Amino acid sequence: MRGTAAQSGRRRGTDPPGGNAGGLSGHLRFLRYHKEGEISVNENNGAGVNKDIAARIRELREVCDMERIELAETLGLTEAEYARYEDGEKDFPVSFLYELAALFKVDLTELLTGTAPRLANCSIVRKGEGIAVDRYEGYDFESIAYKFIGRRVEPMIVTVGPETENDPPELVSHSGQEFNYVLEGQITVRFGERSFLLNEGDCFYFDPTVPHAQSAAGGKGARFLTVIMP
Repeated sequence: MRGTAAQSGRRRGTDPPGGNAGGLSGHLRFLRYHKEGEISVNENNGAGVNKDIAARIRELREVCDMERIELAETLGLTEAEYARYEDGEKDFPVSFLYELAALFKVDLTELLTGTAPRLANCSIVRKGEGIAVDRYEGYDFESIAYKFIGRRVEPMIVTVGPETENDPPELVSHSGQEFNYVLEGQITVRFGERSFLLNEGDCFYFDPTVPHAQSAAGGKGARFLTVIMP
């Protein structure tokens, strides 16, 4: 690897307004300027959102003077697998975005929206103000703490549909710890070789390195709070 987001020099090209600021903050100011001035994507559907996030990932990689194959190897992917993410052809697993945010030393909000969070003491996200994060088929994530700078956990509201016999949810795994609290309906949690049925008001704290998946039980959709600690 030739550099990290904190070590790389300025990317070749036009400086953002205000001059060439050094360090990571300068890189991020450049990325925001570049996005507003040059990148044009359609954000009216999921594919457009994927393309927008993919463009930010590509810009961060280029700022770090990294080739695709270098970043792919760092993430434990083949170059072809990584290329599908960077080209916006494949939905991003939440764990993939967390790993990139940690690698580039940026906030997850920066990857999702292109805007850095601005509140370091407290933040309020009103009903309906959450950021939609559609990362897994069958799951709708809503980020509800995106305004807070340097947060150590990632709380999200998740809406899931019922599991079908012919299309069970894919098991996923990621680092850290995770907490689920059922807000509405019933949730079936598949955790390794075991399954648990959670009712409204029940909670589940677990090691997410174990492959897991959540789906709604009882033939209808459900909602739960997830808190992920990378």
